Amino acid sequence: MGSDGTDAFLEMLAAERGAALNTIRAYARDLADMGQALHARGLTALEVGEGDLREYLSGLARQGLAPRTQARRLSCLKQYFLFLAREGMRPDNPAALLDAPRLDAPLPRFLSEGEVTALLDACEPEADATPARRRRLLMARAALEMLYASGLRISELLSLPRRALDAAPGMMLVRGKGGRERMVPMSARARAAARALMDMDAGRESPYLFPGRGGAQPMTRQGFDRIMHDVALRAGFDPARLSPHVLRHSFATHLLAHGADLRALQVLLGHADIATTQIYTHVMLDRLRDAVTRHHPLAQAADGAE
Repeated sequence: MGSDGTDAFLEMLAAERGAALNTIRAYARDLADMGQALHARGLTALEVGEGDLREYLSGLARQGLAPRTQARRLSCLKQYFLFLAREGMRPDNPAALLDAPRLDAPLPRFLSEGEVTALLDACEPEADATPARRRRLLMARAALEMLYASGLRISELLSLPRRALDAAPGMMLVRGKGGRERMVPMSARARAAARALMDMDAGRESPYLFPGRGGAQPMTRQGFDRIMHDVALRAGFDPARLSPHVLRHSFATHLLAHGADLRALQVLLGHADIATTQIYTHVMLDRLRDAVTRHHPLAQAADGAE
């Protein structure tokens, strides 16, 4: 499929945008699917028109693909055809005016502050716990403290080098999406939990704060999920309610509930666009109502009249 620019497009995503390997693979699958559909109609990506693409996308809907999958597929096509136009492989971008399916933005799932405390308490090892058991719970405690204290993505947490804690006091250097680095605050409790894990792992030769087996690679997402599953059961939770993203949502929700600014939250979460952060504005509704009730002169007058 190289003659239609797909190879060059995927190489650009990796080299210039720092796209993750899973993203590149997903885009390759999306373009291959489109290529097969166009080939069945005697077309190629270099000659397809806007109407042809609309028909292709309508076919995805008829196949029962979820709206979010359709939207991702369209995002891929828009970027791909824009690339072809910029590289002079096409005179136009036939995907420029295509609209994505309407998505209902689900409210983020999060834990209560009491539930987070219960999870952290569940990481306390039993008096007769084996060294391996103690280390597993110590790793769980460090991970939970750091995820909840900073709102890190799980990929950011597991790829942390041991030297990440060597940044300015109270801060930690994180490499996020697209290789972008940012400094995030890290609470004293979270740092202490991470240091305790590092002390226990002092004899392990690994550059990672959360090493996998052998130490040469970081812990896998699957390995981390198993640890979270065990902690959830110890805390009396349904394990399906606990995930790294739920902890990230809990971090954001609780910060806003205690008066944090949405722009500050955007920086902490590493969102490139404030629109992504706005999914958390549901938390601010009660604060906004309270602010109007307490500070708006007409609201106060109405209260006094009752």
